[in-house]
Amino acid sequence: MASLQQLVEYCDTLLGVADYQDYAPNGLQVEGRGEVRRIVSGVTASQALIEAAIERQADLLLVHHGYFWKGESPVITGIKQRRIRALLAHNISLLAYHLPLDGHAALGNNAQLGRLLGITVEGRFGSGPGGGIAMWGTFSQPLSPADLAARLGERLGREPLLLEGDGRPVRRIGWCSGGAEGYLEQAAALGLDAYISGELAEPTMHIARELGIHYLAAGHHATERYGVQALGDHLADHFAVENYFVDLPNPA
Repeated sequence: MASLQQLVEYCDTLLGVADYQDYAPNGLQVEGRGEVRRIVSGVTASQALIEAAIERQADLLLVHHGYFWKGESPVITGIKQRRIRALLAHNISLLAYHLPLDGHAALGNNAQLGRLLGITVEGRFGSGPGGGIAMWGTFSQPLSPADLAARLGERLGREPLLLEGDGRPVRRIGWCSGGAEGYLEQAAALGLDAYISGELAEPTMHIARELGIHYLAAGHHATERYGVQALGDHLADHFAVENYFVDLPNPA
């Protein structure tokens, strides 16, 4: 068992929250009971995930995508009202980490994705502290673009969309989970053979073809399942609490 304050302060420090300029508040978003024995973790604080936390009698819901995003209406009505009401009614805290959970060197989405794919991390790029939240690295043996797509599909459980560049084999590769297709040009400038992210924008195909770099859109949800699970498991070990990761299928 841990106090909520102790656990939140530990996470804020571990993930370096103060170093990030983000689109939503990182850390405690909804305050519940003061002691934490059981955590439910998941990607997005949807109604279904909240119901899973209630069913498991969780004290804390830990997510990557929480609430109060910049640009959205500040009023608590409709879907947001129902979600927050359910949390408060069951005294469940909501703890959310966005960019800090993408960028953490060991527990982050990108670190976990690189480990899952068997990539040796060589550096970082993109925006954010420490050289950026995106990572680049190398495979021990080059892969064809098709073999890389097959590895992604096998390990993420979702077939990626492959946009082939100039046909070269893939040895040096960059990646950033979620909606980070905008880093494709930076990946090409680093001389990387391929770049992986979660989503696809209309200009992405043209950029990949014109710069000769392969691009793989592997799914926003599929690329961001691993950081929150790793953080939850780490907290379970560190504080001797329970963590239950709930993966709600999402094709996006």
